[in-house]
Amino acid sequence: MDFLSIRWIDIIDILLVAYLLYQLYRLVRETVAINILTGMLILYVLWLIVKLFDMKLLSAILGQFIGLGAIALIIVFQQELRRFLIYLGSTGIFDKGILRRKINTLLNPEKKNQTTNLDVIVKACNQMSASFTGALIVISKKNDLKFYINTGEMLDARLSKRLLESIFFKNSPLHDGAIIITGNKIKAARCILPVTENPDFPAHLGMRHRAAVGITEISDAIAIVVSEQTGSVSFIAGGNIYANLNDIELKEKLEQYLYE
Repeated sequence: MDFLSIRWIDIIDILLVAYLLYQLYRLVRETVAINILTGMLILYVLWLIVKLFDMKLLSAILGQFIGLGAIALIIVFQQELRRFLIYLGSTGIFDKGILRRKINTLLNPEKKNQTTNLDVIVKACNQMSASFTGALIVISKKNDLKFYINTGEMLDARLSKRLLESIFFKNSPLHDGAIIITGNKIKAARCILPVTENPDFPAHLGMRHRAAVGITEISDAIAIVVSEQTGSVSFIAGGNIYANLNDIELKEKLEQYLYE
């Protein structure tokens, strides 16, 4: 009965593999990559069936494809693997650790009491909506988004309505790209974000919305987009878009998702 014995480490092993596979599936489920992945799984199952029936020639041919599987996966799924690794590196899984939390508190004693001023953001979005000023605002939660902060111009400035409007003013050198807010500070402006690859993404929406959906798909961040064409304000969380929000609705969404 030794073959039925299961150690606790085996259970952890299975759970970790299941978690990684689930997160990988989440990244590719609404992209063309899911079709490629399905095709490769079908090929693998076919190879197992061919081996079972001892069809040597076909088994040898399919075996060559399977043998190059790891290299093929890296080539075919370059972007998905990159997104997956970025997700793992920014999930904040270890932020709940006691040691990590204590170290962060010692190094950043002011961060504990920082709360994002939502009224400032709502008022700025209302003003930019009225003037048809395009804007892309990302608010980080557990994920620090350092990778994306480093793609922009570092500010580390206190959040204010006037500063938000100045950044997204059409003649400002910082208006292109996204700003990332952590706590009550604008960490960086002109940041480059990943765009969604969802084939069902609404065709009438532009690159700001694509980038907002993209960053919320691979992190727990939330985003706000002000349309330059229509002036409409959209809230994005978990890859979902809540469009045409007024001030009250935007404030409710921010409170709901930022402090959940």
